[in-house]
Amino acid sequence: MSLQIIKSGLLDTIQDQGRYGYQHLGINPGGAMDNFSSQLSNALLGKDLNSPVIEMHFPAPAILFEKETIICITGADFSPTINQIKIPINQPIAVSKDSVLKFEKMRTGARCYLSVLQELDLDKWLNSYSTNLIAGAGGFKGMAIKKGDIINFKNNFEYKFLTEEKHFALLPWKAIETPTLKKEMRFIKGNEWDWLTDDAIKILLESDYKILNNSNRMGYRLKGNALKVKEEVQMISSGVTFGTIQLLPDGQLIVLMADHQTTGGYPRIGHVITADLPLLAQYNIGDEIKFCTAEHAVAEQELIGKQRDLQQMQSASKFKIEKLLNASL
Repeated sequence: MSLQIIKSGLLDTIQDQGRYGYQHLGINPGGAMDNFSSQLSNALLGKDLNSPVIEMHFPAPAILFEKETIICITGADFSPTINQIKIPINQPIAVSKDSVLKFEKMRTGARCYLSVLQELDLDKWLNSYSTNLIAGAGGFKGMAIKKGDIINFKNNFEYKFLTEEKHFALLPWKAIETPTLKKEMRFIKGNEWDWLTDDAIKILLESDYKILNNSNRMGYRLKGNALKVKEEVQMISSGVTFGTIQLLPDGQLIVLMADHQTTGGYPRIGHVITADLPLLAQYNIGDEIKFCTAEHAVAEQELIGKQRDLQQMQSASKFKIEKLLNASL
């Protein structure tokens, strides 16, 4: 049994938390853009936080479930429906056989995530299910998901007792509303921060930066007041990561995102803290952001807190899922 894509979305791919340990070979980690929401969708189903999910943009796909299952949708709110009946995000939902999931309208955010309780039959490449579109590897045949694609379930569970001839049934636990987008992105000063002039630092911390339409999973190109360096220096290509803020030759900025390259030759003036990257990933083209500095200790504590919350949610949900299924035996 399986799920089938009956209508293609804008860009829908299989993602997990990324492919680490291969950057020295020029292979970037990739992974979900909003890794908090992708983990949350798994946590609410009691699954391993790194289990593969479907990352979707709007317009999003229409998905037929050929077998009853339990799903969870997190991240952006694209007004999801099952058989044209509105369903919530951030809550597990038992779905009956032959039901169709659609997304009607973009309300908030840029990316949403779908997790399914069954294990999906996917291609693992270098210890990750994340889709690497350039290499054509990982995920579902190394490609974006399109109309007609069928993703099989590796295991089979019976959930008919949950829906009882209804289209779906909401399970009695959920996550609190995801935080509303905040304009200010916190960053830690980068290796080339001292290259900036005093005026450039002031401009950076006081200006709004608009996300341009040539932004993508590799990086968000920004438009704002141009920044200047104290002197023009030819830089040797150096390591970069998800969240690195680079200063381009024209004085504009780019923030590297999930599909970033492994090295770069532009000055690294900062790094958006990991706890704020999921929020940044939910910004759309045309949105504006501001930057403010953060201390390492604050960044570390924020990340530890988020992971602790996810692990607690995962443990509690796993217990509830097992109790629910055992009650049917």
